[in-house]
Amino acid sequence: MEKTKNAMQQLESVDWSLVHENLHKKGYAAVSGFLISSECEDLAQLYQKPDGYRKTVVMERYRFGLGEYRYFDYPLPKKIQTLRSQLYPHLAPVANLWMKALKIDTIFPDAHEKLLEQCKLKGQLKPTPLILKYGKGGFNTLHQDLYGDVYFPMQALLVLSEPEVDFSGGEFVMTQQTPRAQSKAIVLKPKQGDLLFFTTNFRPVKGQKGYYRANMKHGVSEITHGNRYALGIIFHDAVS
Repeated sequence: MEKTKNAMQQLESVDWSLVHENLHKKGYAAVSGFLISSECEDLAQLYQKPDGYRKTVVMERYRFGLGEYRYFDYPLPKKIQTLRSQLYPHLAPVANLWMKALKIDTIFPDAHEKLLEQCKLKGQLKPTPLILKYGKGGFNTLHQDLYGDVYFPMQALLVLSEPEVDFSGGEFVMTQQTPRAQSKAIVLKPKQGDLLFFTTNFRPVKGQKGYYRANMKHGVSEITHGNRYALGIIFHDAVS
């Protein structure tokens, strides 16, 4: 029988030093088995509920890919609100080191509520956590989730479906653009319940003359069978 933990226990069990190390080295980090399958199924089932969302996007209409995603409205579901507010303080120190390395005059606050206050000053009032659903043939084109002038340089993803059981294909894909060189492709295969952190826009990479900015995008490869659900946790709010 699966044993569940509350959100704070789950957060405390994460090896944050390893997460920070991988974010610095790679621009992404994975935590295996962060949620148990029943928790993933409960979150995935939220997609079918008519209430609690502010917007549904059909990707094909906007040439974003093939699939759907739904943005939660405020107030967020308790589990998602807790994760969003409590994950942020663990990531803010890394974000500030990135800004310092790249000599960008931005300092991110230590508390998530303060980041949202900065968003409000720029007219970014819409919540951005979302659930994504892909069926057979579905995919998500490479993109960045910015939403306004204020954006946090990292975000999180929880895969809610089990690869090779609920779906096939659907790998998480990133590209890293190196100045004056070819882009690097990164392909990850997170399992159900895995928590993935990755860069929203760019990351610092150490070169011969110090750090340089490497732009990154992310997407999802084609689903060859079944349905894939995922929960995206973006820390800044959106203009619309």
